[in-house]
Amino acid sequence: KLTKPPFRGTIFDFPDLMREADPSAFRELSFVEQSERNMFDRRLDRFETFGVFVFQATFADREPIEVAVNREFETQQAARQQAEFYAQAFGRLPLFLRQEIDALHIQAGDRLFGGGRNVLIHTEQGQKYHRDGILEETLGHEAAHALDRKYARHPDWKAAQEKDPQFISTYAQENPYREDIAESIIPYFAVRLRPERITAEQRATIEQAIAARMAYLDSLQPKGFFGDEVN
Repeated sequence: KLTKPPFRGTIFDFPDLMREADPSAFRELSFVEQSERNMFDRRLDRFETFGVFVFQATFADREPIEVAVNREFETQQAARQQAEFYAQAFGRLPLFLRQEIDALHIQAGDRLFGGGRNVLIHTEQGQKYHRDGILEETLGHEAAHALDRKYARHPDWKAAQEKDPQFISTYAQENPYREDIAESIIPYFAVRLRPERITAEQRATIEQAIAARMAYLDSLQPKGFFGDEVN
């Protein structure tokens, strides 16, 4: 039944769906305290307790989230610059992708981001994503992992997987429960909200590959996805 997925990994195939010039729901960052947090670090490949600068980021459309910045950045001002940069980028995501997130965990280093309710950010890698125009798309992918617990094994999602002719990407096909939602969310966003930022061929490919998945996402009527973006 399955044919070859049309894309490799969707954050790379749809750069600039969200841009620095786009509105962000981020409003303010305030320093809370110096403390400790248990955070994952891909440089160590494990969770560890780190000394951190703790900030609170406020948004126009949801409750505040915590931004914890590893004290390896040494000064509160240096940590604030990192926290503001990533909170601003995070605020460009639709609310549907932000509403399940509790915190941003910011580490130095050239390692991949990580997803779930606490989004892991490695700043040297983040600068590469920013340079390549895929920072927000990557944050969106990682934030989508917070939805996995609700939807990845939901009978309706699994039925949509069965009905569609293929996975949207090789990465999703290789990790059908762990990556399919996160890989599908970005092209879904592209077709539904940013069709002018992709080619007609890309749109047709997405709609053919994952029509049932898109219909399921439509059925959720996600707040913050359609018609109520923050300006």
